Amino acid sequence: MAEILGETILQRLEKDGQISTDALAKSLQKDHQQIVGAVKSLQSLGNVIETKQQTSKYWELTLEGKAIIRSGSHEALVFQAVPQEGGIPQAELMKTVANAKIGFSKAMSAGWLEINKAAEGGPRVMRKVSSIVDKVRGQLEKVLAGEIGSLTDKEKGELKKRKLIQEVTLNTFLVMKGSEFSTSVSKPETDLTPEMLASGSWKDHKFKEYNFDALGAMPACGHLHPLLKVRAQFRQIFLEMGFTEMPTNNFIESSFWNFDALFQPQQHPARDIQDTFFIKDPQYAHEFPMDYLERVKTVHSVGGYGSQGYKTNWKIEEAKKNILRTHTTAVSTRMLYQLAQEEKFRPVKYFSIDRVFRNETLDATHLAEFHQIEGVIADYNLTLADLIGVLHAFFKKLGIEKLRFKPAYNPYTEPSMEVFSYHEGLKKWVEVGNSGVFRPEMLLPMGLPEDVVVIAWGLSLERPTMIKYGIDNIRELFGPRVNLQMVYDNPICRLDK
Repeated sequence: MAEILGETILQRLEKDGQISTDALAKSLQKDHQQIVGAVKSLQSLGNVIETKQQTSKYWELTLEGKAIIRSGSHEALVFQAVPQEGGIPQAELMKTVANAKIGFSKAMSAGWLEINKAAEGGPRVMRKVSSIVDKVRGQLEKVLAGEIGSLTDKEKGELKKRKLIQEVTLNTFLVMKGSEFSTSVSKPETDLTPEMLASGSWKDHKFKEYNFDALGAMPACGHLHPLLKVRAQFRQIFLEMGFTEMPTNNFIESSFWNFDALFQPQQHPARDIQDTFFIKDPQYAHEFPMDYLERVKTVHSVGGYGSQGYKTNWKIEEAKKNILRTHTTAVSTRMLYQLAQEEKFRPVKYFSIDRVFRNETLDATHLAEFHQIEGVIADYNLTLADLIGVLHAFFKKLGIEKLRFKPAYNPYTEPSMEVFSYHEGLKKWVEVGNSGVFRPEMLLPMGLPEDVVVIAWGLSLERPTMIKYGIDNIRELFGPRVNLQMVYDNPICRLDK
C-alpha cells in the first residue's frame, strides 16, 4: 500500500514539479498522515525527493461546536424549552435541557429570560422576549464556511473561551524533485548477506547508506538508584579507611539491645508508641546474656562505674519488648559486647549501612523508614577531636566539605554533637547525622577496659544523597512517590572534582 502511494506521489511530482502534502491529501482523498508517511519512505531512498517543512494554522469547530450547528446553541435550546405563557419551574427546566446550566446563564445575560420568584410552587422561568436570534450558531456557521475573518476578535475570543472552536497547527511538507529523481525507484538493500558475498550479486544491488549519527537501541537493563550509588560510595569510603562492615540483617530488635544496653532510660520519650514501631507477634524476646543484663539493670536503677544511674525501677518486661529497630546503633552495641568477651582487647573500626524505622511525621526531610550509616571506632584514649577529624575526612571523600557541629544530648554519648551540612538546593544548613563519645555507663557493663574509648556517629543516607543530587524533597528520592524517570536518566557514574 505504502509503495503504491509512493509511486503515485512520484508520478504527480513528475507532472507538477512540486506539490504540498496537504493538497496531495485532498486530491487523493487520503489522510494527511498517510501522505506524510509515504513521503518519509521516499526520503529514505536517498536523493529521490527533497522536502521543505511548512507550518500553517486554521480554526475548526470542536465536537460541541458541531453539535450546536446541528441543534442550536445551549441558550437557544433553553429559551425554546420555556413555554410562551406561564413559564416553567426552574428545577424542571434544568432537567429538561442538556447543558441547561450554561445555557440558562447565557440566556439570562442576553436578556431573553427572567425569573418570577413569587410564583406559586417556587421560582418559575419566564420568557422576557417573544423571539430570539441564535447568534452563536450563526458565528459557528461562518467558521465552518471558512469565514472566521468576518468575526470580531471579541466574538472569536468568546467562542474559544466556550471551547466551541479551536486553533489547529498543521505541519505540511512541500515536496520537490531531488537530484536522483525517478518515477520508478527500487528500495535499497539494508543487509549485506553471506549469499550476496558468495554469488557476487552484491555488485548489482544498491545499499542504503549507513547512518553513523543514529543512536543505537537502548539495551534492556536495570538502572542504579541515586540512593544505591551514594550507598556504594559510603561503603567504599569506609573500606578505604580500614573499617569492617557489621551484620545488619535483623530489622526486628529487642528493646534491650536497642535502648537499655545503650543506657537509654526506660522512661525516655523515644520508647513511646508515638516514636517507635512495636511488634505484636512475636511481642517479646527471650534470650539475653543474663550476667550482662544484670549489670545493665544495676547501672540503670542504682548506678555504678562512677555514675548514679537513673534511680528508677528497671523492668525486664520493658527490655523484652520487640520493636522495629530505631537505629543501627543496636547492632553496634551487640558488636561491642562481643568484642568485650574476647580474651584480649583489640582496637576495631566498624561500620554499617541499613534501614531503620521511626514513627515520624512525614515531610520534605523526614520519612518513617530510612537508611542510617553507622560508624564506630574503639581504641585507647580517643578524644572528641578524633571524632571531628574522622567526620571531616569522611565527608571530604564524598565531596561535601561544608560541615558544622552543634552540641547535643544523647543518653548514651557524652559529649554529643549534631552534624550539619549546607544544602545548595534548600539554601540552608541541614542536619545529616548525630555523633558522640559512648558513655562509660554503656561500655563498662560490657566488660571493656576502663581506658578504652569508643567514638561513634550515625548519619542519614538520604540527606547526603539529596544534597549531592540537588533533591529538595525526600519523598521524591525514596518511597512510593519516587520518579522512576529520574532513576532512568541518572548517569551511571559521577565525575566530581
